[in-house]
Amino acid sequence: MLSSFPRTIKYVAALSLAACSSGALAEAGIDLIGINLSGANFAPHITPGKVGTNYFYPEKKHFKYYAEKDIRLIRFPFIWERLQHDLNKGINFDQMRLLRKTLDLAAQQGQKVILDMHNYARYKDQLIGSPEVPYSAYASVWRHLAEAFKDHPGLYGYDIMNEPHSTEGLWPGAAQAAVDAIREVDMQTPIFVEGDRWASSYHWRRVNEDFLLKDPADNLIYSAHIYFDTDHSGRYAEEEVIDPMLGVERTRPFVEWLKEHGQRGFLGEYGVPGHSESMLVAMDNMLAYLNEHCIPSAYWAGGPGWGEYVLAVEPIDGNDRPQMHILQKHIANDCKAIGPAR
Repeated sequence: MLSSFPRTIKYVAALSLAACSSGALAEAGIDLIGINLSGANFAPHITPGKVGTNYFYPEKKHFKYYAEKDIRLIRFPFIWERLQHDLNKGINFDQMRLLRKTLDLAAQQGQKVILDMHNYARYKDQLIGSPEVPYSAYASVWRHLAEAFKDHPGLYGYDIMNEPHSTEGLWPGAAQAAVDAIREVDMQTPIFVEGDRWASSYHWRRVNEDFLLKDPADNLIYSAHIYFDTDHSGRYAEEEVIDPMLGVERTRPFVEWLKEHGQRGFLGEYGVPGHSESMLVAMDNMLAYLNEHCIPSAYWAGGPGWGEYVLAVEPIDGNDRPQMHILQKHIANDCKAIGPAR
């Protein structure tokens, strides 16, 4: 596998050279490189929990760092149980205030936020669509969020659910219910929809081949995730040397599905250990492939509370992580809209 690194680097370099020769700058294209600004989703087993102890909302310095790196697209995970402590009861004022502050901080830096309900198609461990968590309860929360934030200058879109999995066929109905509820109050904002089986790009066609929703605003963006370790989990439990094209190959089924169905796409999560040369190269190649198709992505992760976590891209002692250099390499583009081409 190591012997194939040179041809891979040439492939990426050729794409970069083409972008430079056409005069493409980050400002000339769309925001293809984003970051998951995480922390508010920590300790989901402790709810509601205490902000600053169990979970963390990002501060101005976090937004400022990425803005200075020309990263303006933010995916922001939050937990349903903190927003609504009991099903069909009121929405928590403090969480709404913190979400609004997050949007405010992003807007101040010229950034846009995708609000991501980070709940795996569940509320208090019960599947959405089960008798315990009816579709109507889920739809109601998204209607409330859309009504509250639809006109905020820091809002980019709604990611209605992070990594649904093992949903027993209930997820398509849940997703459609959320789309319908949002469109009752907001016909403008993009809605990001993740597929079943942890939104895996590699397994997309096996699980989500017929996952096509109806949107009266025609403004859906399908979202997949990818990790490069053996079990696709993102845990990276072992030191692995991987093929430089692994990221491309694991992403390709999702991209081909988008093209065949005339849909737009987003890679909402990916991340690699900063010390792994082979995985950094694989990420580099994958981003080149995505950028060819004008598909944006968001790296996992940045934000408060990560410490020296190997996937994190928050700087340590003021020094950038190795992943940041690769992310910045792919900011410049000449895309006019999210792809693949419709």
